[in-house]
Amino acid sequence: MRTLIIIAIGLCIDLALMGFIPKKFQIIVGIIFSLIWAAVVFWNLRLGLSHGYSLAEEAPIQLLILILPLAVYWGYFLFKN
Repeated sequence: MRTLIIIAIGLCIDLALMGFIPKKFQIIVGIIFSLIWAAVVFWNLRLGLSHGYSLAEEAPIQLLILILPLAVYWGYFLFKN
């Protein structure tokens, strides 16, 4: 359940960034968002590992959490422009 919530938060941030950021700043904001989102995913990975899950269990989930919001943002940016 927490995975879906984190993915939903990432997608909501995507929508907010895509709607309110002017086009000339979208690359810079996208890079900053990508770095911050990677830090959030790393924090979530550390939290899962500290609760006793193995890296083999956590890695695919964290990869999904990382890639899905970033793919939506960059896909929108590349295909819209």
